[in-house]
Amino acid sequence: MTRWLQETGGARGPDYDEAFRALAATGGDVHGEAAYVDALLGRPGRVLDAGCGTGRVAVELVRRGHDVVGVDSDTSMLDVARGHPGPRWVEGDLASLELASPFDLVVAAGNVMVFLEPGTEQQVVDRLAAHLRPGGLLVSGWRTDQMEVAIYDGLMRDAGLLPVVRHATWDGAPWVAGSDWCVAVDRAGP
Repeated sequence: MTRWLQETGGARGPDYDEAFRALAATGGDVHGEAAYVDALLGRPGRVLDAGCGTGRVAVELVRRGHDVVGVDSDTSMLDVARGHPGPRWVEGDLASLELASPFDLVVAAGNVMVFLEPGTEQQVVDRLAAHLRPGGLLVSGWRTDQMEVAIYDGLMRDAGLLPVVRHATWDGAPWVAGSDWCVAVDRAGP
Protein backbone atom coordinates (compact mmCIF):
# COMPACT_ATOMS: atom_id res chain seq x y z
CA MET A 1 0.00 0.00 0.00
CA THR A 2 1.29 3.45 -0.86
CA ARG A 3 2.32 5.86 1.88
CA TRP A 4 -0.40 8.20 0.56
CA LEU A 5 -3.17 5.65 1.10
CA GLN A 6 -1.73 4.73 4.51
CA GLU A 7 -1.79 8.38 5.59
CA THR A 8 -5.12 9.41 4.07
CA GLY A 9 -7.16 6.22 4.02
CA GLY A 10 -7.99 6.96 0.39
CA ALA A 11 -10.75 9.40 1.33
CA ARG A 12 -9.16 12.83 1.02
CA GLY A 13 -10.04 13.76 -2.56
CA PRO A 14 -12.77 16.36 -1.90
CA ASP A 15 -10.83 18.01 0.96
CA TYR A 16 -7.63 18.10 -1.08
CA ASP A 17 -9.45 19.71 -4.01
CA GLU A 18 -11.14 22.25 -1.73
CA ALA A 19 -7.80 23.31 -0.23
CA PHE A 20 -6.51 24.28 -3.68
CA ARG A 21 -9.79 26.02 -4.56
CA ALA A 22 -9.46 28.08 -1.38
CA LEU A 23 -5.84 28.94 -2.21
CA ALA A 24 -6.85 30.02 -5.73
CA ALA A 25 -9.66 32.16 -4.29
CA THR A 26 -7.08 34.13 -2.28
CA GLY A 27 -5.02 34.77 -5.41
CA GLY A 28 -2.48 32.03 -4.73
CA ASP A 29 -0.79 30.48 -7.76
CA VAL A 30 -2.08 26.93 -8.07
CA HIS A 31 -0.72 26.34 -11.58
CA GLY A 32 3.04 26.57 -11.05
CA GLU A 33 3.62 22.94 -11.97
CA ALA A 34 1.61 23.24 -15.20
CA ALA A 35 3.36 26.48 -16.15
CA TYR A 36 6.76 24.83 -15.56
CA VAL A 37 5.85 21.80 -17.69
CA ASP A 38 4.32 23.96 -20.43
CA ALA A 39 7.49 26.07 -20.62
CA LEU A 40 9.69 22.96 -20.78
CA LEU A 41 7.75 21.55 -23.70
CA GLY A 42 7.43 24.86 -25.52
CA ARG A 43 4.73 23.38 -27.76
CA PRO A 44 1.66 21.19 -27.32
CA GLY A 45 2.74 17.72 -26.27
CA ARG A 46 1.57 14.42 -24.89
CA VAL A 47 1.86 14.44 -21.07
CA LEU A 48 1.42 11.74 -18.43
CA ASP A 49 0.44 13.18 -15.05
CA ALA A 50 1.65 10.40 -12.75
CA GLY A 51 -0.06 10.62 -9.37
CA CYS A 52 -2.53 13.14 -10.80
CA GLY A 53 -4.64 13.41 -7.65
CA THR A 54 -7.73 15.54 -8.23
CA GLY A 55 -6.49 16.63 -11.65
CA ARG A 56 -5.41 20.20 -10.96
CA VAL A 57 -2.19 19.96 -13.00
CA ALA A 58 -3.65 17.79 -15.78
CA VAL A 59 -6.67 20.05 -16.33
CA GLU A 60 -4.47 23.14 -16.56
CA LEU A 61 -2.15 21.40 -19.02
CA VAL A 62 -5.13 20.54 -21.23
CA ARG A 63 -6.23 24.18 -21.01
CA ARG A 64 -2.76 25.09 -22.31
CA GLY A 65 -3.15 22.78 -25.31
CA HIS A 66 -1.55 19.51 -24.19
CA ASP A 67 -2.93 15.97 -24.58
CA VAL A 68 -2.91 14.60 -21.01
CA VAL A 69 -3.47 11.26 -19.31
CA GLY A 70 -3.79 11.39 -15.52
CA VAL A 71 -3.09 8.29 -13.43
CA ASP A 72 -3.69 7.78 -9.72
CA SER A 73 -4.39 4.89 -7.35
CA ASP A 74 -6.56 6.89 -4.94
CA THR A 75 -10.20 6.49 -5.99
CA SER A 76 -11.32 9.49 -3.93
CA MET A 77 -8.91 11.72 -5.81
CA LEU A 78 -9.87 10.31 -9.21
CA ASP A 79 -13.58 10.72 -8.41
CA VAL A 80 -12.92 14.47 -8.15
CA ALA A 81 -10.67 14.46 -11.23
CA ARG A 82 -13.31 12.73 -13.34
CA GLY A 83 -15.55 15.73 -12.78
CA HIS A 84 -13.17 17.72 -15.01
CA PRO A 85 -13.37 17.16 -18.78
CA GLY A 86 -10.28 17.10 -20.95
CA PRO A 87 -7.70 14.64 -19.64
CA ARG A 88 -8.12 10.89 -19.86
CA TRP A 89 -8.28 9.53 -16.29
CA VAL A 90 -6.83 6.11 -15.40
CA GLU A 91 -6.92 4.34 -12.05
CA GLY A 92 -3.67 2.50 -11.69
CA ASP A 93 -0.56 1.65 -9.72
CA LEU A 94 2.51 3.50 -11.00
CA ALA A 95 4.70 0.50 -10.14
CA SER A 96 2.94 -1.63 -12.76
CA LEU A 97 1.74 1.03 -15.19
CA GLU A 98 1.24 -0.11 -18.79
CA LEU A 99 -0.11 2.48 -21.22
CA ALA A 100 -0.09 2.02 -24.97
CA SER A 101 1.70 5.03 -26.42
CA PRO A 102 4.74 7.07 -25.37
CA PHE A 103 4.72 10.54 -23.85
CA ASP A 104 6.79 13.64 -24.47
CA LEU A 105 6.84 14.34 -20.75
CA VAL A 106 5.89 12.57 -17.53
CA VAL A 107 5.23 14.79 -14.52
CA ALA A 108 5.10 13.54 -10.92
CA ALA A 109 4.26 16.69 -8.98
CA GLY A 110 3.24 17.11 -5.35
CA ASN A 111 5.53 14.68 -3.54
CA VAL A 112 4.46 11.66 -5.61
CA MET A 113 7.89 10.07 -5.16
CA VAL A 114 7.71 10.21 -1.37
CA PHE A 115 4.16 8.82 -1.18
CA LEU A 116 4.89 5.60 -3.10
CA GLU A 117 4.71 2.16 -1.53
CA PRO A 118 8.00 1.74 0.35
CA GLY A 119 10.52 -0.20 -1.71
CA THR A 120 8.82 0.45 -5.08
CA GLU A 121 10.61 3.69 -5.93
CA GLN A 122 12.93 2.17 -8.55
CA GLN A 123 10.13 0.11 -10.05
CA VAL A 124 7.99 3.25 -10.39
CA VAL A 125 10.80 5.27 -11.96
CA ASP A 126 11.50 2.42 -14.38
CA ARG A 127 7.81 2.30 -15.40
CA LEU A 128 7.63 6.08 -15.83
CA ALA A 129 10.83 6.07 -17.89
CA ALA A 130 9.39 3.26 -20.05
CA HIS A 131 6.52 5.59 -20.99
CA LEU A 132 8.82 8.30 -22.38
CA ARG A 133 9.54 8.68 -26.06
CA PRO A 134 13.27 9.00 -26.88
CA GLY A 135 14.39 12.40 -25.59
CA GLY A 136 11.27 12.71 -23.43
CA LEU A 137 11.41 14.34 -20.01
CA LEU A 138 10.58 13.07 -16.52
CA VAL A 139 9.77 15.97 -14.18
CA SER A 140 9.28 15.43 -10.46
CA GLY A 141 8.90 17.67 -7.42
CA TRP A 142 9.24 16.64 -3.78
CA ARG A 143 10.27 17.74 -0.29
CA THR A 144 13.95 16.99 0.22
CA ASP A 145 13.45 16.16 3.90
CA GLN A 146 11.40 13.19 2.67
CA MET A 147 13.82 12.01 -0.04
CA GLU A 148 17.39 13.15 -0.53
CA VAL A 149 18.27 14.46 -3.98
CA ALA A 150 21.21 12.03 -4.17
CA ILE A 151 18.82 9.10 -3.68
CA TYR A 152 16.49 10.43 -6.36
CA ASP A 153 19.44 10.96 -8.71
CA GLY A 154 20.43 7.33 -8.18
CA LEU A 155 16.93 6.18 -9.15
CA MET A 156 17.15 8.23 -12.35
CA ARG A 157 20.62 6.93 -13.19
CA ASP A 158 19.53 3.32 -12.64
CA ALA A 159 16.55 3.90 -14.97
CA GLY A 160 18.91 5.18 -17.67
CA LEU A 161 17.73 8.78 -17.47
CA LEU A 162 20.09 11.72 -17.83
CA PRO A 163 19.94 14.77 -15.54
CA VAL A 164 18.90 18.03 -17.19
CA VAL A 165 18.34 20.48 -14.32
CA ARG A 166 17.41 20.74 -10.63
CA HIS A 167 15.41 23.67 -9.25
CA ALA A 168 14.30 24.60 -5.73
CA THR A 169 10.79 25.67 -6.80
CA TRP A 170 8.33 25.29 -9.66
CA ASP A 171 9.18 28.94 -10.45
CA GLY A 172 12.68 27.80 -11.44
CA ALA A 173 14.67 29.12 -8.47
CA PRO A 174 18.15 27.53 -8.49
CA TRP A 175 18.54 24.41 -6.41
CA VAL A 176 21.27 24.60 -3.78
CA ALA A 177 22.26 22.20 -1.03
CA GLY A 178 19.81 22.69 1.81
CA SER A 179 16.84 23.62 -0.40
CA ASP A 180 13.71 22.14 1.16
CA TRP A 181 12.13 21.34 -2.23
CA CYS A 182 13.51 19.90 -5.44
CA VAL A 183 12.07 20.02 -8.94
CA ALA A 184 14.08 17.63 -11.08
CA VAL A 185 14.11 17.26 -14.85
CA ASP A 186 15.68 14.18 -16.42
CA ARG A 187 15.77 13.06 -20.05
CA ALA A 188 15.38 9.69 -21.73
CA GLY A 189 18.23 8.82 -24.05
CA PRO A 190 17.87 9.17 -27.82
